[in-house]
Amino acid sequence: VQLQASGGGLVQAGGSLRLSCAASRRTLIGYVMGWFRQAPGKEREFVTFITWSAGTTSYADSVKGRFTVSRDSAKKMVYLQMNSLKSEDTAVYSCAAGHTRYISNYRTAQEYSNWGQGTLVTVSS
Repeated sequence: VQLQASGGGLVQAGGSLRLSCAASRRTLIGYVMGWFRQAPGKEREFVTFITWSAGTTSYADSVKGRFTVSRDSAKKMVYLQMNSLKSEDTAVYSCAAGHTRYISNYRTAQEYSNWGQGTLVTVSS
């Protein structure tokens, strides 16, 4: 699966951005799509995931209630709507994909086999 993330940019605190991730695979049935982020000088961390088939989602506590992940099956796109952005949300955001058959913990970056290039989100305070 080839992934292409886009939509990052500079936004003021309290603002919104929507990230997009385009997937190239013909079908994504059985896959889970994750968003992870890495701030400067910090470890990569889990943000959210969505299972392609059932649409099951989960969020990191730090973004719960502010971020929403969704998918468009026809377009093979995954979106991350980010509202009420904070300066601590500044990071490079990456989308990832993996088949659920091979992933035991959807919150663990190392379990995903396919990654897109990151897109930088900068939140100014």
